Amino acid sequence: MARTSWFDESSEVPNLAQKVQELESFTDAMADGMISSDELDAQQDRLITAMKAVEADLNDTQHSMVTTMLVEMTAYDIMRTVHELQKERLKLKFGS
Repeated sequence: MARTSWFDESSEVPNLAQKVQELESFTDAMADGMISSDELDAQQDRLITAMKAVEADLNDTQHSMVTTMLVEMTAYDIMRTVHELQKERLKLKFGS
């Protein structure tokens, strides 16, 4: 399988969110605008399975690097979500 870059070619911004939108499980869960506990649990199970598959094949240096990347990615995703929510709140409060 050909390697897919984690970055947008022109901006060097992570493009994993684009890949997420290609996941049928994600698009199905998001279709009604609500995430149920069952959908969240199923995503957690898929995440754990993927993490275990990767973790088993990493040496200590790679494991440390991937751990750092995952922590930074999680922080970025949370910060981005909060930022977007703040923008929406401001739009609602003050208009566009």
